[in-house]
Amino acid sequence: MTITQIQPDGSSEKADPPSSTANDLINEITVSSLASVSQQSVPKHTISHDEATLVQESVESVETDEPRVVLTERDCPEVLATSWPRYQKWIILLCTFLVQISMNLNASLYANAQSGIQKEFGVSQMAAVSGSALFLVMYAFGCELWAPWSEELGRKPILQVSLLCVNLMCLPVAYAHRNGRFHAILVGRAFGGLFSAGGSVTLGVVADMYTLRRQEYPLAFIVLSSVGGSIIGPIIGGFIETRMYWTWCIWVQLIVGVFVQVLHFVLVPETRSSIRIGFYAKGIRKESKKRTGKKLNIYGPSEGMTWRDFLLPRGLWDLWTRPFHMFITERIVLVLSTLSGFSDALIFMQIQSLGLVFRIWNFNTIQVGLAFIPIGVGYLIGYLLFIPVISRNRALRANNPQSEHAQYESRLWWLLYTAPLLPIGLLIFAWTSDPRAHWIGPMIACVLIGIANYTIYMTSIDYMVAAYGPFSASATGGNGFARDFLAGILTWGAAPYYNAFSGAYSLQLANTVLACVSLILVAATFFVYYKGPSMRKKSPFAQSLAQGITDADAEPATSI
Repeated sequence: MTITQIQPDGSSEKADPPSSTANDLINEITVSSLASVSQQSVPKHTISHDEATLVQESVESVETDEPRVVLTERDCPEVLATSWPRYQKWIILLCTFLVQISMNLNASLYANAQSGIQKEFGVSQMAAVSGSALFLVMYAFGCELWAPWSEELGRKPILQVSLLCVNLMCLPVAYAHRNGRFHAILVGRAFGGLFSAGGSVTLGVVADMYTLRRQEYPLAFIVLSSVGGSIIGPIIGGFIETRMYWTWCIWVQLIVGVFVQVLHFVLVPETRSSIRIGFYAKGIRKESKKRTGKKLNIYGPSEGMTWRDFLLPRGLWDLWTRPFHMFITERIVLVLSTLSGFSDALIFMQIQSLGLVFRIWNFNTIQVGLAFIPIGVGYLIGYLLFIPVISRNRALRANNPQSEHAQYESRLWWLLYTAPLLPIGLLIFAWTSDPRAHWIGPMIACVLIGIANYTIYMTSIDYMVAAYGPFSASATGGNGFARDFLAGILTWGAAPYYNAFSGAYSLQLANTVLACVSLILVAATFFVYYKGPSMRKKSPFAQSLAQGITDADAEPATSI
């Protein structure tokens, strides 16, 4: 799931001045300067960028008697993605936006294939829905699975492998009808979800390009793709379901996935700092070999690692399990993640149940799909409304640097006004689902639900990153896990839930119960806003940040 602020003019924060070692390397790669660099011994110290720690050590090279120089981010700031021009960053952001749209499209478009699958294989509705639910549940685990490897191997190869595997998993689903094997659909969907890297990597790309104090604006843009991708599926899916064979729901996923993968491969360079420094160090060695016939012992922070180090990074188990540990033990993470997860899960419940509501007015399949547009409008409104909120919060923090409330809880201020839109929207949705009312009523409710869903996701991430610092990747990882996992579970439970209510007001009662549940979670959000300082004081993770304690096992915020 790494959020701070970016200046409205898009300017980037000045990097630390290069060290004397870097000046020798950067200004002129001449014989004399290269030779002088190779003789220098680099002191041992720790450099931090976006809370990530790179350790530089002087060790004896196995190839020569000269010391081995390990470059850090301070030595070559112009090599990092943070130094790229604004237009290049936004090209990458647009490509990353499409990658996230593609992954969420895979999760939602399948729903329009379910009726065809039921007829083709003679299975029940619950069996057909399992393909959607399995994808989401495994997606929750997949996001956590890929994150540590993107830190070691780089964002680009991990996203390329992820996209390739997801695209390949479309094939057993699309061809399952040829041999009548329904289980091939479930296997393909489950592994498709597991192979989806999701926000853990796409949001990490944002963190690579923007320093901690400048990430909020671009991150708000990427969050829009995260929530928006889930409603594009049903909007286009209605046309596919009505006019084409059900397998086209899968083929469209594959076509979009291949297009996005090629676009990402061509336009998006590697953004991960440690990998880029490694490329730079290789260039220096190649140039020195060309000019002097001797390679300088200058290396990047990841060079020299074995494949075991790459595939099983030190502390990998802790990185994988910490999000779940924090989700269970940290009350702030539990409350905000549960609210965020419940809000997102409602969208996937609506994908399964919106037809029940709008067929009251005799909507056909295409019209039911178009009924998801108001949710998208709500997402867009939520995004646009959040832009001035970022500026407001930034000014408040700048004017009150010693205020805990300004630095932390003020980030939840906008949520106090938008989170109540979730139960309000659900109540309007429930009690306008009546043939005597106009169908515009439920659609207005969907706009309110969309505004709430976007703001809940963005605001909860912003607060947790500030509160947990170097542990923010785990905190927001729990948030992302809750969103996808609850979405999968409630997708399974949507039909039985609505069928459990009977009588003239069955739909109204079912959605009213959901509104009551969301009201409890919204009330808990107010509790976090007012009691956040005392809750953070009881948290060992939050206190390690407040006391300036550096944990060697704390993962970088860039993994969010």
